[in-house]
Amino acid sequence: MTDRQVLLSGMAVTVFRLNGQFLDVAEGLARPVGLTAAHWQVLGAVLKEPLPVAGIAREMGITRQAVQRIADILAANGMVEYLPNPAHRRAKLVAPTEEGVEAVRRIGPAHAAFADRLCEALGDDRAAEMHRLLGELSATLEAVTAEDRG
Repeated sequence: MTDRQVLLSGMAVTVFRLNGQFLDVAEGLARPVGLTAAHWQVLGAVLKEPLPVAGIAREMGITRQAVQRIADILAANGMVEYLPNPAHRRAKLVAPTEEGVEAVRRIGPAHAAFADRLCEALGDDRAAEMHRLLGELSATLEAVTAEDRG
């Protein structure tokens, strides 16, 4: 393997490991309020504004089908509701209910405590730089793969 292949593989394995670690943390934070990490992720995506399932999927980088399954579970549990979408007759908007907003709010204190612990361990400046670099990596991957798609 070339040095660049080793770098790519190393970045990928590290991000896969980070994904698993972040999911474990999210599960631990969401579980006490009766949510899963995936439920919290979908609710979080629509807290600022209702979005169609496809928009949530794009935002989260997962399949539309996975988001639809989670949104249907959340709707059945009273955490979100489907609203008419003025931009598209068939693609309803997913919006949090008061119960969904309250569930996310209840995660807040444990989320804040974990964020404090992590940023304390890293240092605020390093944490901010990692966030920036991960965003840059994501945007670069998006641009490179868009070129491949044509």
